[in-house]
Amino acid sequence: MDNLDLLTRLGVSLAIGLLFGIERGWNLRDHETEGRASGIRSFALAGLIGGVAAVLGQSLGVTLFGMVFLGFAAVFAAFQWRESAKGADLSVTSTLAGLLTFLLGGLAAGGDMQVAVAAAIVATALLALRGVLHAWIATLTAPEIRDGLILLAMAFLLLPLLPATTVDPWGLLNLREIWIMATMIAGVSFLGYVAVRALGPRWGILITAAAGGLASSTATTLSLARLARGTAPVRLLVAGMLIAGAVMLARVVVIASLLQSALLPLLGPPMLAGFASFLGLAIWMSRTAVAPDMPDLGIRSPLDLLGAVRMALLITAVILISGLVQRNFGSAGLYVVAAISGLADVDAITISTARMTADPHDLARAILIAVAANSASKAVLATWVGRPALGLRFVWPTLAGIAAGALVYAAL
Repeated sequence: MDNLDLLTRLGVSLAIGLLFGIERGWNLRDHETEGRASGIRSFALAGLIGGVAAVLGQSLGVTLFGMVFLGFAAVFAAFQWRESAKGADLSVTSTLAGLLTFLLGGLAAGGDMQVAVAAAIVATALLALRGVLHAWIATLTAPEIRDGLILLAMAFLLLPLLPATTVDPWGLLNLREIWIMATMIAGVSFLGYVAVRALGPRWGILITAAAGGLASSTATTLSLARLARGTAPVRLLVAGMLIAGAVMLARVVVIASLLQSALLPLLGPPMLAGFASFLGLAIWMSRTAVAPDMPDLGIRSPLDLLGAVRMALLITAVILISGLVQRNFGSAGLYVVAAISGLADVDAITISTARMTADPHDLARAILIAVAANSASKAVLATWVGRPALGLRFVWPTLAGIAAGALVYAAL
């Protein structure tokens, strides 16, 4: 490497050390400065030493880098031990942060700078969020920990065991891809649930509805509709339902575009129009509504292995039926399947449709039909579950959002 590249890399190594040092210095700001074994200068030098060791290791052999690291680790840990003994602090976090600073400084100087910087940012974020993470962990229940482990098992244990090729005579069903889709939906649902738990009831119905829309806009709509039988204001409940629907539209666009990028310019504008309509009407309704104390929406952790299997089976059925119908009856048959599937769920039909190799315009129309059918079915269900006053206030904004999307799509 030339001198400019070398100086740039060493500068990044120093910057990584400064990043760690600023976070550690802020976190320990109430401690006596002279009594600390390491502060902003120590961490900055640790990153720079790691960078210099990596540069020297490229010329003199990688063994040198390992020896310098072991020496640094021994000295740094010894001083941290003395500081811990003095203050009766048994935390090992600063020691680990110092060792990671050295290694990331070396990676920046002798390897991939972007990876080193990204890892440094993630690590310092974890250090800075100490209080938030500890408070969150204290609120976890055993079922929630179980569900987190289930999600990890779905992603990293079961997935590698599934074949990566199609297993049916028509070449439609790839079990590994189906399980990836089920895991992705389960992960989004779990994140929505965690958002509800983390935000807490004091943030109100609207934020809860937005988080619930990540998990299931249909379930969130029904939960809010049940509250209409109590004392919760109808206008605020309708605003929450519209926000959940807007989040659903954004989720569909993201999922479909990730699976087939050609769908983004076809789905983006009409979905954006529906999103803007739902969100605008939700804001208008919520401005005049008085929020009560947040009632329990009854949202529970959505993850369980049986539920994931059911989702995988649903995706499999929709993929198989949609593929066979599209092959035998063309786009018209696909539209019928989309409308029927959308009455209950939009994720399965979105995923199965976005994976097809047909004309993107036909695929986009099928997804839009599914979304419209799902939105209409939620309006009907909300009217049935909640009070008639809620249904009347929810039906016309739903129709307005569908009409806005249809008009924009027709203009494309």
